Amino acid sequence: MPLSDIAVRSAAPRERVYRLTDGGGMYLEIAPSGGKYWRLKY
Repeated sequence: MPLSDIAVRSAAPRERVYRLTDGGGMYLEIAPSGGKYWRLKY
């Protein structure tokens, strides 16, 4: 299930890095510093 705009914007930093999957190998990685990075597994 694709991530919605609201889910991406409301993703808050945690103590450790975590990922929200978007499908097709793409995911959003949220860092403890608050950075949000799109990654693609290939």
